[in-house]
Amino acid sequence: MLERFVDLHSFPFIFLIILVSFFLIQAAYYLLVFIRLAVARPGKINDTKEGVSVIICAHNEYYNLKANLPLILQQDYPEYEVLVVNHASEDDTSYLLSDLQREYPHLKSLEIKNDLNFFTGKKFPLAIGIRSAKYNKLLLTDADCRPSSANWISCMQSAYNNNIKIVLGYGSYSRAKGLLNKLIRFDTAHVATQYLSYAMSGLPYMGVGRNLSYLKSEFFDHHGFISHYRISSGDDDLFINKIAKRSNTAVMIHPDSFTCSEPKHTFRHWIYQKKRHLTTSSHYRPLHKFLLGLYSLSLLCFYMLTILMFSLDYSVVPVAGLVFLRMILQYTVLAGCFRKLNENDLILPLPLLEIVLLLLNTGIGLSNIFYKPNKWK
Repeated sequence: MLERFVDLHSFPFIFLIILVSFFLIQAAYYLLVFIRLAVARPGKINDTKEGVSVIICAHNEYYNLKANLPLILQQDYPEYEVLVVNHASEDDTSYLLSDLQREYPHLKSLEIKNDLNFFTGKKFPLAIGIRSAKYNKLLLTDADCRPSSANWISCMQSAYNNNIKIVLGYGSYSRAKGLLNKLIRFDTAHVATQYLSYAMSGLPYMGVGRNLSYLKSEFFDHHGFISHYRISSGDDDLFINKIAKRSNTAVMIHPDSFTCSEPKHTFRHWIYQKKRHLTTSSHYRPLHKFLLGLYSLSLLCFYMLTILMFSLDYSVVPVAGLVFLRMILQYTVLAGCFRKLNENDLILPLPLLEIVLLLLNTGIGLSNIFYKPNKWK
């Protein structure tokens, strides 16, 4: 009876056309967007001497500051201050900062004794630090971050010119054994591939607070975090999403400009971190949400339809050909991006890591409908 209304033999052709459409969408992202990072040249380090305020917010970060802060205080840069906002810490952070200030006069600290919840998350202490900064050029990082070289500040500032007001950098995670470490680093490198490539394409939409620079005047001209102060995350990506444009944003991918942090050591803590970060994407500009959503949706549909067609033995040869072509794009364009970010060990397992992360992100996105975390620390 069904065959009177539907030609079942046409299903393989229809599915194949749909699969080709998803493949072409993916190919467009690789060949029009991601390739910009893959072929980009690292920027040159200029002999700039303008003052810079490095701002770090800390809440019970004694051990991280002890390990990483001296590397920031010993940068090869002529004029800068390091401003640490000690936000209601209950450990020995204040004593550590006092000791370091005797050795490094360009270290300054701001003590916030009570957790005054004017903003949610890190935005309140960060706003206090920005207001107190001595210089107009700001460079933001976290207490658990260490610069990749003594030229970190010089590199990030080299991207500025008369028009540039925002510089996006890369914040990596340190290597370790195990699947969790590779997943975290793959996720980080893949996100960086997107926001750096989009910025190079003239569509900047986010940055990461582990390695981000912008002008203090821009912060106040755009009223800081006021428009999204109730959202726990977003001190980096939502603010950049609001103010970044083609004309005022640059990226820096020189290896000396990177920072490195310690990743989470358990799946539970990493998933919680990802859930918190993903709560901000729904507040992006409509165009950015559409482009990012189309990429993720086309990827998910490509894999789902591929599995369906293989399981039903539909058009196996052309489907396998499309999968193979997409892998070629991965091992050329995406691998080129990962090399730029010094993540070479993630290239070989690219397809496997992509599938696992896709499943995790889908699950996290669905779970965020029912529960959204709102704590910074």
